[in-house]
Amino acid sequence: MDAVAEVRRFTRLVTQRVGALNDHYLARDRPLGEARLLWEIDEGADVRDLRARLDLDSGYLSRLLRSLESAGLVTVEPSDQDRRVRIARLTAPGRRERAILDERADDLASSLLAPLNARQRARLVEAMRGVDRLLTAGLVTVAPADPDHPHARHCLTAYFAELAVRFEDGFDAGLGISAEGDELRLPAGMLLVATLHGTPVGCGALKLAGEHAYLKRMWVDDAHRGLGIGRRLLTELERRAGAQGATTVRLETNKALAEAVTMYRAAGYREVDPFNDEYYAHHWFEKRLPPDGQPVDRQASGPASEP
Repeated sequence: MDAVAEVRRFTRLVTQRVGALNDHYLARDRPLGEARLLWEIDEGADVRDLRARLDLDSGYLSRLLRSLESAGLVTVEPSDQDRRVRIARLTAPGRRERAILDERADDLASSLLAPLNARQRARLVEAMRGVDRLLTAGLVTVAPADPDHPHARHCLTAYFAELAVRFEDGFDAGLGISAEGDELRLPAGMLLVATLHGTPVGCGALKLAGEHAYLKRMWVDDAHRGLGIGRRLLTELERRAGAQGATTVRLETNKALAEAVTMYRAAGYREVDPFNDEYYAHHWFEKRLPPDGQPVDRQASGPASEP
């Protein structure tokens, strides 16, 4: 409860300090929501992407766009490529208004820093970076996905491409033990995808074989590593493996993926003798799940990436 109280105090301070409580944000004729939308639209944006990116209710987003349209700052029209997709674009007055908002936002940021000495400014900026990453980590969702879903295909394609670059002799999925299609659908297995603002940023899979579950296709997008996504995927896969009756999780990985090896060891996996003939494997790991099927959440860091 002390932590909750601190978070609430912090959000009250921030909303007041940045002027979010004022319906004329940055002394312009619109509230913060409309001002932020002008910034996000920039050179043009799919309305669906705006909704996902800003986590806005579709009805509220529509009202914001209508208000900006009425002010002559935005147009919303069907896409030339797909008439079902609506694209929001800034008008010439909208671009001028956005430029004014950018200038005043810079002034506001400078006013937050100005009263502080150099050391305090550095501490504040570094603390903001940390808060930014932690809040972003909290926005990531992890959920099951069908292997043929576009998000799953995106992750698996990116995963294979990364292995092709990192492995000494490249990567050919056909040489390794398969993990695709029905092998990643219950009851044979499962695939989890991590998303941020509706964009896939990581994945992990299981192949189920009685008391053993085999961890496969663990990957996190390079731009989002360091947010704990790999650890979240691993913990959730262990939980689901236990729920399916597995008592042990096994995995194999390549020596090129040193950060993955570090993560698995920190998560309680121990190196064991080879239990299969995976072409690309140099390390084999195993972890016994506790009797209740719930994995122990140990401290770990770094991206999760293994074949």
